[in-house]
Amino acid sequence: MKYVLLVLMAILPFREDEEGWKLFAGVRFTPKYFPEYKEKFLVPNFESSILSKVGTEITVRGHYLPFDLQGNSIIISKFPYAACFFCGGAGPESVAEIFFSTKPPKFKPDQVITVRGKLRLNDTDVNHMNFILDDAELL
Repeated sequence: MKYVLLVLMAILPFREDEEGWKLFAGVRFTPKYFPEYKEKFLVPNFESSILSKVGTEITVRGHYLPFDLQGNSIIISKFPYAACFFCGGAGPESVAEIFFSTKPPKFKPDQVITVRGKLRLNDTDVNHMNFILDDAELL
């Protein structure tokens, strides 16, 4: 029995780089009308399980999305560009905004990267993602 457990642990290791996506997947969203945009947006309902993680380091592995953002920031998606939140129908829990502590290298569209940063949550500013990693580093 011990050997079976060891084999399973080797085959199915815990992937630290999936922790962020698993955490984000637990967030529920409700539509809210924003009169300044004359549009409804999905707004997250952050519960204590994710609120307790604010400021802690989170790791995510995902696909770089080629958006023209200012400074040292990028968008990363759990899914490739064709299936991401903006193009394919995935939910807002599948994208995160990354603010690197230093200028990141140039990435190719859909390049898979792993980053770690301090979690910040956003439920008010529709010009930014709901899940943000600050002081991030490329792993």
